[in-house]
Amino acid sequence: MITAVGDVMRACYARGWITTRDGNASVRRGKSKFLHITPSAWRKNVIFPELMIRMEFDKDNNLVIPPGKNPSGELHMHWLLQKDIKKTRAVVHAHPTHVVATMYRGFDLQKVCTQFPEIFRYTRVGGLVGPLPATSKQLGEATSKALGLGADGSLKFDIVGQSNHGVTAVASDPWSAYEHIERLDHICEIILKSGVSPEEVENKPKVFFS
Repeated sequence: MITAVGDVMRACYARGWITTRDGNASVRRGKSKFLHITPSAWRKNVIFPELMIRMEFDKDNNLVIPPGKNPSGELHMHWLLQKDIKKTRAVVHAHPTHVVATMYRGFDLQKVCTQFPEIFRYTRVGGLVGPLPATSKQLGEATSKALGLGADGSLKFDIVGQSNHGVTAVASDPWSAYEHIERLDHICEIILKSGVSPEEVENKPKVFFS
């Protein structure tokens, strides 16, 4: 599981979804008192298990940062999404080019995804997170809200777009989270290449697939 984080970060880098020191990911096994997260500002194309930072949840469910360690600047977002889970969860944050471009052009990602069965059937896309400063608590809180985070740690959605920034995807393992990003980026590439405007998509009826 921890090895998979590095593999996913390298895959994101190879696809141009992150630059060398961008992106972050975390994993927590169900009921484990430890969270493993990528380090801040480290080259994500060379993330290996020994470079992951292991932090322990204390009795108040807060994370204890080991001395001398510098976890991802998006730690607050990962903490919100990981602190109350009952099953294993991976959180992956990246900046997929087509998704960011689609949001920047004004498309509603939820609306767009109702038009395509290959994403609508397998990936639940949440509402848009507005433009907020990276690594801020506001971004973490808005992202967890858009994902439909419940008091028990459950989520209503698998991925959300963060305006002018990127996406955060959540799944039972890093590669499944990566696949949510891959599907959304693929659909956004199709939308951009089609030449349709946000207004044209908005006027299309929703298409639901069973």
